[in-house]
Amino acid sequence: MPSPVMSIAVARAAQRLPGLKRLPLAKLVLAAEVAVLAKAHLDLLTPAERRRLLVLIRDARGMPSNLSERDRRELRKLVVKIEPKNFATAAVQKFSPLGSRRR
Repeated sequence: MPSPVMSIAVARAAQRLPGLKRLPLAKLVLAAEVAVLAKAHLDLLTPAERRRLLVLIRDARGMPSNLSERDRRELRKLVVKIEPKNFATAAVQKFSPLGSRRR
């Protein structure tokens, strides 16, 4: 269950952004919860590493072939550091009514 503070924050954001009015509040709360979870994982990087990650993503423009082999290795290292598998598992556990099965 989302916290009341989160609900209030999302409701205020919906008032300020016209496009958000078309989304049901429940979806906005879920999106905010995912953002909070993502931030927790991005905080595993130092500020310099976060800036570098953004530069690499921007330079790649969705195509890994746009990066040099060295940059691809660096990107891979940074992505591993933010623990994407743990992020996905936490998201499933948080939002799935059944949780996730352990393998």
